[in-house]
Amino acid sequence: VENYLNPRVTLDGLHWYVSVGVEHPDDSVRVPTKDGIGIDLGIKELAVCSDGHTYGNINRTDRIKRLEKAKRRKQRQISRKYLMNKQGDKYVETKNIVKAELALLKLNHKLTNIRNDYIHKITTDIVKREPSFIVIEDLKVSGMLKNKHLSKAVQQQNFYKFREILTYKAERAGIKIIVADQFYPSSKTCSHCGAIKSDLKLSDRTFI
Repeated sequence: VENYLNPRVTLDGLHWYVSVGVEHPDDSVRVPTKDGIGIDLGIKELAVCSDGHTYGNINRTDRIKRLEKAKRRKQRQISRKYLMNKQGDKYVETKNIVKAELALLKLNHKLTNIRNDYIHKITTDIVKREPSFIVIEDLKVSGMLKNKHLSKAVQQQNFYKFREILTYKAERAGIKIIVADQFYPSSKTCSHCGAIKSDLKLSDRTFI
């Protein structure tokens, strides 16, 4: 018998959502027996898997670039409208400003939905290959965001969302998730002999 728990209604600024928790008995899950997969998350490519599959950075596609450009244009437009309607120390929110902000909100939602959809497709593809386990690095995203040259790219990649979605899909399929320590030198370690290249540079894409 399924139980429905904790219903709630939320507004994200544009759409209303109703979410309901459902309790149901665990179904028997077949444990996968294929080789495990290691996943390296990055900026140039979103995810590089040890089984040879690579998933590119969707933020470098023309579609996302056009939407980001439209978003910046709309932000500048709203800023100019506020300055034009400034009365003393107060900014007056006119009907045109409200309409422009709604259009900006729709653009933000569209970008978020495209990125989330891409992550869902990648994680589903990985889980469908039925590895016996998946290894993913414990990235310190807060530290990466401090780099002013990379912070925007890191934020757009949404590593936390990727790991969160991959984890629940893997657990549902009976696949074990292993989180590698963030200080483990995975990039500097040879996958064949185990030698560590301590002076590995960011520009070094291959070493022997």
